[in-house]
Amino acid sequence: MNRTAQIGGRIPAQPAPRNASEPADRDGCEPADSVIPGAGPAPRPGERATVRLRDTGAEEPPRYAPEWLELREPADAAGRAHELLDPLRIRLANLPGKAGLVIHDLGCGTGSMGRWLAPRLDGPQHWILHDRDPYLLHFAAVASPRSAADGSRVTVETRRGDVARLTPDALAGASLVTASALLDVLTREEIDTLAVACTGAGCPALLTLSVAGRVELTPSDPMDEEITDAFNAHQRRGGLLGPDAITVACEAFSERGATVQVNPSPWRLGPDEAALTAQWLRGWVGAAVEERPELKARAERYLQDRLAACRAGELHVVVHHSDLLALSRPTGGAS
Repeated sequence: MNRTAQIGGRIPAQPAPRNASEPADRDGCEPADSVIPGAGPAPRPGERATVRLRDTGAEEPPRYAPEWLELREPADAAGRAHELLDPLRIRLANLPGKAGLVIHDLGCGTGSMGRWLAPRLDGPQHWILHDRDPYLLHFAAVASPRSAADGSRVTVETRRGDVARLTPDALAGASLVTASALLDVLTREEIDTLAVACTGAGCPALLTLSVAGRVELTPSDPMDEEITDAFNAHQRRGGLLGPDAITVACEAFSERGATVQVNPSPWRLGPDEAALTAQWLRGWVGAAVEERPELKARAERYLQDRLAACRAGELHVVVHHSDLLALSRPTGGAS
């Protein structure tokens, strides 16, 4: 565990891509056959997200590159469901104790949730950032916000490693649990573990940007639906929930007495987001082909056509996500 002073600022410059000698696309991204880790096409067999809710044995390599997390952060921020903030603020304002908020951010990556949420909440805040990747934790620590909405101090603590055997006791004193793009890479059992821990501690949870399994591309193409179906099947590999995660999480929290609200949080990508769109396309199509290799020849042509439209500023994409707010019944363990 490492307690880090809050210094704020932008995520530091990332190292050059592995193939830095290759020319980049005109959209500023890497070559057409290169995908930033995290964008896709897929984790290797047995590879998981940067945070786990239980021990699964051998150490696994990190899945996400800071380049990808930084590239998607503006779209994440624009897409997040602001409608969930008022009910969350009301709950946090009514928590017992006046020492400030203690917020656990699971799978924090480079800390984008804290940068978005901390300046939107009043009062002193202490963020406990969890991730398996020390490289990402470094970025999260140095780029944390300094102050809350009312100017109160925000501090941060980083914890490396898995959130193994998460229990209500592990969340004792927590005011809030947050996560971004996490639910869809969990199993049903892992979501149950998360729900038991949060509801047992009487701790609300804001779980954002879970894939919804729906994509809209304009102009449309006959292969859009085929790629979407293959990608969704890939998301469900190995017992992971993929686009079913929000439904399962709603059930898990509701069955344990929490009040649950779900709102859409789509990415809306146009010419100004060409770099993100291009990387997303490569990962999306790549995962679909990995799931259904028979698509490869047609998918390669489809991808090149889509990338060309992206470079020309002619492609618009809506990638649907969902944000979930679970308000557990308060207990004496909340702070």
